[in-house]
Amino acid sequence: MHPHLQSTKTIQKKETIPGKITLPAFNPDHILNMTDSTGIIQHALRNIPNRKEGYCTDDNSRALLLTVLAWKYEGSPEILKLMSVYLSFIHYMQMEDGYFHNFMHYNKQIVIDGSSEDAYGRTIMALGYLTAYGPSPLTIKTAEDIFQKAVPHMDNLISLRGIANSLIGLCMFIGSHHPLDGELSRVGLLADKLVREYHRYSDKEWHWFEEVLTYDNAMIPLALLHAYGITGQEEYLHTAIEAISFLESKVFHDGVLYPVGNNGWSSKGGTTALFDQQPLDAMAMVLFYQQAFHITGDKKYLARGIRSWQWFMGDNALQQPLYDKDTGGCSDGLQPDRVNENQGAESTIAFWIAYFTVAEMLDR
Repeated sequence: MHPHLQSTKTIQKKETIPGKITLPAFNPDHILNMTDSTGIIQHALRNIPNRKEGYCTDDNSRALLLTVLAWKYEGSPEILKLMSVYLSFIHYMQMEDGYFHNFMHYNKQIVIDGSSEDAYGRTIMALGYLTAYGPSPLTIKTAEDIFQKAVPHMDNLISLRGIANSLIGLCMFIGSHHPLDGELSRVGLLADKLVREYHRYSDKEWHWFEEVLTYDNAMIPLALLHAYGITGQEEYLHTAIEAISFLESKVFHDGVLYPVGNNGWSSKGGTTALFDQQPLDAMAMVLFYQQAFHITGDKKYLARGIRSWQWFMGDNALQQPLYDKDTGGCSDGLQPDRVNENQGAESTIAFWIAYFTVAEMLDR
């Protein structure tokens, strides 16, 4: 085992893999309910699509990633139809210069100036996975074309999450192709940006990439794990493990995951908000632990990945499940006194991405 990985402090006195884990059967009903011939609709009014809110590239990219993982694990023809819808949406939203619009009204009017680096990064990540695990040469080639057209924008990214998601997608792309020198150098450029920000904000008490913990936190150290896998640079691994140890100190209490609440976040020198807790953060933790488990084989990461996933199933602050077994949807979050009734695209996709990630970990 790598020495850096031995330094991660335990979350509880005796860390064991939870008892027998029984995953529910994959239920795509709510994903199908939220998807039409254009793409997946962003928001839900309880368990019905809220068409007033339209579509976004963010969620269609997440949905594309989900279909890649579901195809890799389940191989369902139904998944291929969804994959085609989401990939087509992304292609339509790509501008001539390779960047992506983010929002589209339900009447199919694109919102101009609605772009975001987060959406760009998530799209690159999904496309990278598709080039690695796509179901056919034609689908992979389409993903490659969109990916290659978008790649130059990586060099100008500022958003940490945009950088992190792009870096993951780039590493997936390189891992499934003959790496080109330019793409390999981009991995270093993006990873070095993250490491610089880490050193900029870290001190004896605060080990993070910015002055506040907000959303999707674990995706940033996860990107450095992927960069380590491509480059072998020890600094990327060391930084990722040190950062996740700090994040764990903020979000695990007696072995239970408490994702940073969006009602105040967690600022340097301040307190950590407990609510509202978002599914995206639990998913990010699961993805990190899968990659750490893949790199090290250390079962403590398997245990933590399972515990993070169990947040969806009721092992959380309210002891209430966010996953709805009747609809196949997932609640939009935990509020101080209840589970949010709405089952939007982001939350439902986050649950199923975490589901397939844990399923793969358990199969190792």
